Amino acid sequence: MKRRNTPAQQAILAMLKSSPSALSQDMIEQQLKGEADRVTIYRVLNRFCEDGLTHRIVSDDGKSYFALCKKCEKHHHAHDHFHFRCVHCQKVECLEEEVKASLPAGYSALNVNCWVSGYCAECRV
Repeated sequence: MKRRNTPAQQAILAMLKSSPSALSQDMIEQQLKGEADRVTIYRVLNRFCEDGLTHRIVSDDGKSYFALCKKCEKHHHAHDHFHFRCVHCQKVECLEEEVKASLPAGYSALNVNCWVSGYCAECRV
């Protein structure tokens, strides 16, 4: 099914493309300054995940963040990497280090979610 390209979708996608780190729904809502309500933002972000444009990152504090898919192919998402959350500025970044999980025979992984929290280079003093 073809999806409509709404002004809210365009604004959110542009925001994700220009952001050096993952964004939460709250961060996006703040930056949109009333251009879209919370429900619309939630639906757009979920649609982006379904369509493979973004991936959802559930942080160690339980909050969801969204980042553009960079190394993904059409039917294969490469999200088996570490994520870093700065406890001071709350910036969330995808790290390049790939996570390798050793599973018992007969098991197969569908998703890996690994977190490191601490201070980013800008906040570390």
